[in-house]
Amino acid sequence: MTTSTNDTPGIEAPRDAARDRRVFARLHALRLTRQPEARGRNWVILLAAGEGNRLRRLTMDGSGTRVPKQFCSLRNGPSLLHHALRRAENLAPRRRICAVVARQHARWWRDSLSSLPPPNVIVQPENRGTAVGILLALLHILQRDSIARILVLPSDHHVIDEHALSAAMARAFVRLRKEPEALVLLGMKPDDADTELGYIVPTPGAVGDGVAHVANFIEKPSPPEARVLVARGALWNSFIIAAHAPTLLAAFNARDPALVSRMQAAVKSSRGSRESPALSGLYDVLPTLDFSRQILQGREAQLRVLPVPACGWTDLGTPDRVGKSLRGAAAELKATGAPIVTGALSLEQQFARFGGL
Repeated sequence: MTTSTNDTPGIEAPRDAARDRRVFARLHALRLTRQPEARGRNWVILLAAGEGNRLRRLTMDGSGTRVPKQFCSLRNGPSLLHHALRRAENLAPRRRICAVVARQHARWWRDSLSSLPPPNVIVQPENRGTAVGILLALLHILQRDSIARILVLPSDHHVIDEHALSAAMARAFVRLRKEPEALVLLGMKPDDADTELGYIVPTPGAVGDGVAHVANFIEKPSPPEARVLVARGALWNSFIIAAHAPTLLAAFNARDPALVSRMQAAVKSSRGSRESPALSGLYDVLPTLDFSRQILQGREAQLRVLPVPACGWTDLGTPDRVGKSLRGAAAELKATGAPIVTGALSLEQQFARFGGL
């Protein structure tokens, strides 16, 4: 009598059991996304589709593949994306966290985002900039909650004091209850005149809760301009943004209504599928659009800025900022919550390997 591999005790059975548990977990998560929820709840758009081009010299692995920094760890622990997902969970449950990713990065995000319901992992055919990614996620959320409160959260930042940042993000949502039409930006106090970041100039005096109106919003100024902005008390734009979903949609419609209409049609025709010919065709002809420069800039009257207490924030956008973070950061804390996925690369090891560039 021939015994098949599947009949061999202790070999395939554990694998089958593990597979069944994974399938059950994903089906349960899918059911959660289809259950009706009260409107006007907290949602998070986690931006995880960037290529990390400014850091590309530091993120090449041994095979010559460049790994986007959100899938790297600062040292040897969980990836920056994992930390960002935990950060998002301080504001919303996983069923209301939507991660925007790029199809070509699937090898890195598939395991990292396995704890999210599958419909919440919003796959772009390719990265077309922050404005397009935010719009795509926004339209998905609007299908489920037409008056959602949304926090836009990058996935490639490093933070030392997570409690301080989470408290500020929560305060931004509180502000939206008082000013539903506002777009609330979280601002960080600069430690130098960095020309690779955006700057927010608050108007004198707060409107409440420590929030101020915005006099000017400047993306990536020249070195002389950056020095003047720092002297004027400008804050770095962290790109952490809170707004009601209708307010965000109105901002897009004010700048590019044709883009909104085309994206709405593509999302509707996709019916939740990750492989949508309509969406792929649209992305083939879309330009790359930056949310700060092409949506926010010029809307200062609607913007509010919430200064964040010192929390050790950095966007890790350049090798120099990675080096500063490594010199100032303590050892990574053990992460909890979502399944831990170690970064594909350690920026600390890469920094040492390339001699700090």
